[in-house]
Parts: sequence; structure tokens; C-alpha cells
Amino acid sequence: MPKTPASLARRVTPAAAFLLLLSAAAAPQEGNQRPRRVNTPPPAQTPAPPATRPAPAAGAQEVDEDDVVRVETQLVSVPAVVTDRAGRPLAGLKADNFLVFEDGRPQKIANFATTEAPFEVALFLDTSGSTRAELGLIRRAARAFVEALRPGDRVAVVGFNTKEEGDTRLATVEVKSPLTDDRAELEAAIEGIGASNGTPFYDGLERVAQEVFRDAPRDELRGRRALVALTDGVDSTSESDFEEARAQLKRAGLVAYFVQVNTEEYVEERLMQDCEDDGALRLSRAQLQRYRRVAAPRAEAADFDNFCRMGQFERMDISRTLYRVARREMEQLARESGGKTFPASDLRDARRAFRQVADEIGTQYSLGYYSTNAARDGTFRAIRVQVRGVRDAQVRAREGYQAPRS
Repeated sequence: MPKTPASLARRVTPAAAFLLLLSAAAAPQEGNQRPRRVNTPPPAQTPAPPATRPAPAAGAQEVDEDDVVRVETQLVSVPAVVTDRAGRPLAGLKADNFLVFEDGRPQKIANFATTEAPFEVALFLDTSGSTRAELGLIRRAARAFVEALRPGDRVAVVGFNTKEEGDTRLATVEVKSPLTDDRAELEAAIEGIGASNGTPFYDGLERVAQEVFRDAPRDELRGRRALVALTDGVDSTSESDFEEARAQLKRAGLVAYFVQVNTEEYVEERLMQDCEDDGALRLSRAQLQRYRRVAAPRAEAADFDNFCRMGQFERMDISRTLYRVARREMEQLARESGGKTFPASDLRDARRAFRQVADEIGTQYSLGYYSTNAARDGTFRAIRVQVRGVRDAQVRAREGYQAPRS
């Protein structure tokens, strides 16, 4: 008669049972490995190991062998720039030098990239308004920026152009080049940048997030993607709005840098002219309605439909308000993402500002962790980064992120 499992179990001696327990404990348990913290990048020519997920915390609930357990976690990428008291970047730091907190709770660093790791950059060039006559300066500044990046960094070029539709001339966003490290291709893309008769700034930000960075980053590029924009930030023709563009940039995990060109005096002077004068500028209906929502929310929309009927002081107030809003929005995008704004008094000053942005990108660390808070509740999680083992170190990092929602 064949022996049943139960009868076999009764015949196992205590010594044999002990040996069986030892062998079970030594066997690797697939799917229960936490990601290893990496203090240094992998050697050259060595492919990065596949990303791993952290082991789920042990709980009191028992799971039957026929149950399916699905653990969904999100790697949170945190770009960080570390400087000394004088503002000079500090290189050579290791993962052990960093402490990361989410909502005040310490997190374990699972991914770490040093300042030597490559970067992917969307170079966004605003060629509208007062910059239209100085395309040559914009192109030279853009070429200098690309030349200042390191071998291995990849760049996409995005700009504005004017599209003719019958008697209508529309400002459009164009991706002149996808992400590439081919300098000849980038040179041609920069030379192909045209001018526009409007500023679809918010639409451009969305295009960067949705098209340039549509695909998920490779493991070695997590937290190392950036938007670098040369602009005054004053939108005039976008179909989307600031909050929509902001959400898209956050979703793409981009660090935002803005070279803020000061065009306010140039624009204001031409807004004061009669609408029939050569060289006069008009505020678009979209700009007038944006001003109404910000400064006069109780006013009737019809009161802000006709720019040419407005007096000079009203035009001046609207223009100055829109510039203040634009600067505030760019500073918010930069601060939230761990980036920075670089004011440029004019386009000739932009080249110096671009060099500063390139230096900033070249000194950025990238940290990654799996949140200890597994709730998929859509709440905002605040991030704080500290550096230990270095005296007077200053850290600028991403401020937080929106948790996924089930």
C-alpha cells in the first residue's frame, strides 16, 4: 500500500526535521529581496542591474498559498544640489552622506546617482514678442549651453513658430529635435528655430512633458531629467493653463530651470502706443482674462475684451501684473522640483545664465526611495533632505510629490 504524506511525516526523525529546517532557511526566497543601496555608480561598460522592489514589511496577516499578493510601490526620485556656505558645489558625496525624510519620517535610499551620471534636458526657447528680432542671440546662447554640457548628456530642442491657416497666423509649439547627444543634429535644430507672433508658454511646457519625456526613464536616468527654458514666462495664446502645465511637469518628474529674460520695459513701451501705430503691441484676450481672474475676479468678462479701448494706466497695470504672475509661476515650478531661476537682464546676459544652468546640472545628485507610506490616497507628501558628515553643507532638493491614487 502506498505511503500517504501523513504517514511519511510521522516517520521523520527529529534530527531529519532539523536538517530540513536548515536547508529551507538557506534557500533564497524569490520576490522577497529589498533593493540594494548603491553608493557609487556601476563601472564603465557594465550594464546597470535590473531595478528591484523592496520586500513587503512582515505583517500579522497570514496568506494562503493559493492567494495572489500584489505589492505596488513607487520609486520617488529626488534631485539634490549640495553647496558649501559660499555657494560652491560639493562633489564626491556618497549615499551615506544623505538623509531623506517624507512627512518627517526617515526613508531608506534605494537608488543613488552621483554628479557624473548623464542628464536628459529639454531646451525650450521662447522666440516670441521682444525676442523675435534677436533670434541670432538666442541661437548663440543655445549653442553655448549645449557645448557646456558633458559628453553623454542628451538634449531635445523645443521652440515656437508661426503657422499660417488662411488669413490667421497662429503661434505653435514645435519639437525641433528629440533627445539626442548628436551635436550636429542639435546644431541644425537650433538653427531651425523660428519666430512666433504669440507665446503658447503653457502649451510648450505640456508638450515637453507629454512628448519629449513621454517614455519612462532608464534606471540610470531616474531623477536626472530637466526642463531648461529661456523665456519671460508671460503666456498669451495657450489652450492649457498654468495648473495643467504644472501637473504635467510634476508627473514627468522634471527639474525645472528658467533663464528669465527681462522684456518688461520693451513690452510696456509698445503697449502704450496707439493700436494703429507701427510696432504697437496688444495684450491678447487670454491675457486680459487671466488678469481679470487674478486682479478683478468680480468684474465682468466683457470689461476685458477690448484692449484698444483701455487707457494707458490700465494697460500698464495689466502688463505689470502679468509679469509678476509669470515670475511667481516660474519660481514655483523651480522651487517645487528642486531647480532654480536665473534672471537675465537681456538676451546678451542669457549666455552667462545658460552657463550657470549647465554648471548646476553637472553638480546634481539623484536620490531615490520607496516610500514607507503605501497608501494610494493622492495626498501631497513633503520631502526633506539632509547631509551629514559635511560641515556647513546647504541642500536644495525637490519639495515633495503627489502620491498616486487608486
